[in-house]
Amino acid sequence: MGSADTLQAFRRDGRIVIVGASLAGLRAAEALREEGFTGSLTMIGDELGEPYDRPPLSKQVLTGWVPAGNTTLPRRRDIDAQWLLGVPADGLDLATNHVHLADGRDVPFDRVLISTGVRARPWFVEAEAALDGVFVVRTREHAESLQRAMAAGPSRVLIIGAGFTGSEIASICRERDIPVTVAELAPAPLVGALGAMIGGVAADMQRAHGVDLRCGVKVTKLEGDAQGHFRRAHFSDGTTIDADVAVVALGGIRNTEWLRGSGLAAGPWGIACDTGCRALDLNGLITDDIFVAGDVARCPNPIYEYRLISLEHWVNAVEQAKVAAHNMLSAQADRWPHLSIPTFWSIQFGVNIKSVGVPTFADEVVVTQGSVPDHRFVAAYGYQGRVTAAVSFNNAKWLDHYRQLIETAAPFPPPCPTPDEPADAKPVPVDFPSPKLLAQGATVVVTGHDPGERRVTAAWQHHQ
Repeated sequence: MGSADTLQAFRRDGRIVIVGASLAGLRAAEALREEGFTGSLTMIGDELGEPYDRPPLSKQVLTGWVPAGNTTLPRRRDIDAQWLLGVPADGLDLATNHVHLADGRDVPFDRVLISTGVRARPWFVEAEAALDGVFVVRTREHAESLQRAMAAGPSRVLIIGAGFTGSEIASICRERDIPVTVAELAPAPLVGALGAMIGGVAADMQRAHGVDLRCGVKVTKLEGDAQGHFRRAHFSDGTTIDADVAVVALGGIRNTEWLRGSGLAAGPWGIACDTGCRALDLNGLITDDIFVAGDVARCPNPIYEYRLISLEHWVNAVEQAKVAAHNMLSAQADRWPHLSIPTFWSIQFGVNIKSVGVPTFADEVVVTQGSVPDHRFVAAYGYQGRVTAAVSFNNAKWLDHYRQLIETAAPFPPPCPTPDEPADAKPVPVDFPSPKLLAQGATVVVTGHDPGERRVTAAWQHHQ
């Protein structure tokens, strides 16, 4: 049977399994049906409920505006799928084309999409993480529990980590007039994502709204009382604070551990894939039947020198899912590349922060329009003389202009498109913290000598 006949038969009778009942997983399933796939479709998810929207969990759910149960993602169409929920996948066998489930079942497939996303990084001391009043925010249950704790009127909330999630929760605390302390090991909030200059602006915003912001310090211990309730935190500078609630906002861990031994290029930074969302194996070869989408995907972007980039962005997950679904059903000549420019947004302390591009791929930043003291401005990021990203504070209407600059490799610093260019607009070093490996890492060991036999095997290391 010719390749066209094989593809047509697959579209009619093939078996597709989606591991990860997430935003990316659901949108990919819908796209598969929209593109005419009539074969069997299986959705595997470790949570019991259907896919839901995560951005509201650290925003509208915590304010009480939206109940956690009302965050279920709307269905764009019926996907006619078998749902296997509440049981995580714990293995992938590429030799027999089976997904192994934690309850012992095996699910056969012809093609599989991996969209397992990330989970919250827990507090590093298990007994302290188990104290009543210590939370993470990633699932609906997490957000619902934290919302109840905040509604009870705690004397103080401690937030460990001043990234976007931690900063948004601090903002909600101040909206509700709850005293809040934010502890951040870096020099300023958001510095790991947006650099030192924007981090300084974020720090000023937090302190102006009454946040007890402590940067350059580490929480060393969470102390509980005899009843197992969190009561006090100890810091690396020798100080302590009393609080009733602690929120651990130290980022996420990509759900790739279940792929150990699978032969895929999977590790703490995600699963490597090409721009067509096809996964790479450990040797860097394309796998024809394994696709990746969403937060767990590590995809090259030609605009950023083909570097592998992992993005925990809502829009990226949706767009990547559509590309993956299309390519699962298409011949090589008809496949699409995932080339969209990343976008992101956050609302905190009355300011709408939006970005386009990849700010961490930059060596300089400059405020191109607006007023920093008024928290209404746009900052452009550049790398070796070209525009690579932009961030706006209450000035998002200009981001499409900067998207065009990024897509056309426009020179940096760019000219201001409006009359409100700051008089002292000069590029400064972007100054990101040095990256640190926070979880288990994978390296490879090369074996063989002839080109036809050289291969690599995974060598997993534990980092203290």
